[in-house]
Amino acid sequence: MLNNHFYNIDLNLLRTFIVLMQEKNMRKASERLLVSQPAISQTLQKLRHHFNDELFVKVRQGLEPTPFALNLERAVSPHLNNLELALGKLNEFSPEELSGTMKIALSPHILPTITGTLFTALRRDAPNLNIELVNWGGNTNEDILRGDVFYGAHYDLDGISKEISRNRLIDIEGRAIVRQGHPITDNITTPQSFDGFEIASQLLPGFNDNVCLAANILNSLGCKTRVGFRSEVLLALIDVVRNTDLVLPHSNLFPIKNFPELRSIIILLDNTIPHYSLYSYTHNKDRNSPTRKWIDSVLINAIKQQITINTD
Repeated sequence: MLNNHFYNIDLNLLRTFIVLMQEKNMRKASERLLVSQPAISQTLQKLRHHFNDELFVKVRQGLEPTPFALNLERAVSPHLNNLELALGKLNEFSPEELSGTMKIALSPHILPTITGTLFTALRRDAPNLNIELVNWGGNTNEDILRGDVFYGAHYDLDGISKEISRNRLIDIEGRAIVRQGHPITDNITTPQSFDGFEIASQLLPGFNDNVCLAANILNSLGCKTRVGFRSEVLLALIDVVRNTDLVLPHSNLFPIKNFPELRSIIILLDNTIPHYSLYSYTHNKDRNSPTRKWIDSVLINAIKQQITINTD
């Protein structure tokens, strides 16, 4: 049977061979490869045994390659160069090279507040990518597992598959949104101020399907309140709030500057503003991908930008 050189050789041996061909000197080769001269000698012995050829002979100037070595270099060198380039590109990432369609699912608390900012940033970095921004829904967990959704962002969710990776992105602050002229006039207040007022609760699939966290907190503090209206649609909640005394629990992401008929109230719990962490979600196979890290970065910047706009 013919000797199959490819399957029986360590590529590191070929790398050393190419350096020896270039330097034609054991000392210079060892310095370039950051190994000892005895290690170079040992590698050369392995190469000679593998190819059944002397490969190099000692001359006054250093090493002289044999005819077989010259042929071997011509045959191998271009492919090793291409392999080096290919492996190097694995660590390179340019969003400009992304194409096709990417679906991103965001919590209904996030999507309506930063859609324009986020889309603009994604499109600027990846002009050839077709981006679909959708609300996180009841099937998003399965959509990520199937690959229909590449990336999601939400609060810290229970019941997420172990095949889905989560990464903490940023903390946002709690806010209460009311109409201008609402009986609660303070811009900074405590939960007790909301005693007796109904809540307009945004339904966030996977997070508060059967509960209203704000109502539970207020009731636990002795405040009498109940959910008067629920919807996934932020505009529907806004329409109810600006025409009633219902209170909308939200965050400092809420685009208050776009709704001059509304006010944003800071709530203090034990003299501190409540914070809530946002997380990104991807399939485990993509948890360390540069694409995920890129979207993480763009989303964090979009959130920070929107918060700055809201507070200016």
